[in-house]
Amino acid sequence: MTAHDLGVRHLCRGILTHPLGLHCDVPTGHAPPEQSHRINRFLGGLHRAVEHGATFFDTSDSYGSGHSERVVGQFLREYPDLSLQLSSKVGQIRGSAEHPYAGRHINHQLEQTLENLYVEQLHLYTLDSFDFGPGDRYLGNAIDAMRTLREVESINAIGMRGPFTHYAASPEEWAAEAERFLYLFRLIKPDVVWTRFNAFTPAVLLEGEDLFSFTARHGVGLVLAAPLAHGVLAGKNAERSRSRAKMIYPRRTGAMPPLVEWVDKGLDVLRSHFGEGPGTLTRLALRSCLQRGDQCVVVVGFSNEEQVEENYSCLGDPLTAPELAIVDDVYADLRGHLREVATRSPVKQLQP
Repeated sequence: MTAHDLGVRHLCRGILTHPLGLHCDVPTGHAPPEQSHRINRFLGGLHRAVEHGATFFDTSDSYGSGHSERVVGQFLREYPDLSLQLSSKVGQIRGSAEHPYAGRHINHQLEQTLENLYVEQLHLYTLDSFDFGPGDRYLGNAIDAMRTLREVESINAIGMRGPFTHYAASPEEWAAEAERFLYLFRLIKPDVVWTRFNAFTPAVLLEGEDLFSFTARHGVGLVLAAPLAHGVLAGKNAERSRSRAKMIYPRRTGAMPPLVEWVDKGLDVLRSHFGEGPGTLTRLALRSCLQRGDQCVVVVGFSNEEQVEENYSCLGDPLTAPELAIVDDVYADLRGHLREVATRSPVKQLQP
């Protein structure tokens, strides 16, 4: 594998961007957005990311029913001269329509998204669900709507979800998801595939290739989300993970180590090789995603300025091939343990 720096990457036609972007799922809280301390901290994170060169903001109309889009739009109104690439999604909110992809609902949702974001064009618009109604009734309509929006330049690129089911799914479930993805991919012909990807994501074969080789061969970009597995791979949220493990296995803690214990054991292996400096585990998780391919853009979630600062300042130099091999081996072991846990006691809540 060649070394990947942090220069501008070509995600797809018309989208050149910093390879590390932001996943903007804003905490809602209970206070009005303009008065919320959480929102102010989130806006501070957006500002700090732009200072670090971030240009790709990823959100969805389903995050807080448009709340996240509106917060990003608030930021863009304050800084109208910024040149950013904006990504959002459609397909989860039905509203009063018969189906999220029925009739002109995609057009209506895009109009609202553009209003929320305070922009006239969306760079990437992603079909956020594989559910196109009974017998894929609305699939043709969704494809036509997306292509028309691209032709009239309301959007720059069409995205679709990558193959994904819960992390503890059986090999048969993952194979079925891959088959469904391939069927839709051939019809939709997306410019970009948006998918969750981290150490816990099982390898899925598409026409005999992994997702990275498959999309590269087809000239399709990749947006990788949840690279830190909600902080687990960065060594964060340990107490919350322990509480969660106790809820998952309330009667089996004597027979089976809690989920967090074997995750900590794997992370300790990485610490022994790479040190325990601040941001070390975060760097390994982000770099292992960033170096998967030149067509990959990684979007990482955050809630405040401090998290953004750590994510962008810890990246350092690319990992060498031997270093990547160490990280890959540890992550493969984590996946193996997850599969073992799921086999003994299947639990769909396992969603790192």
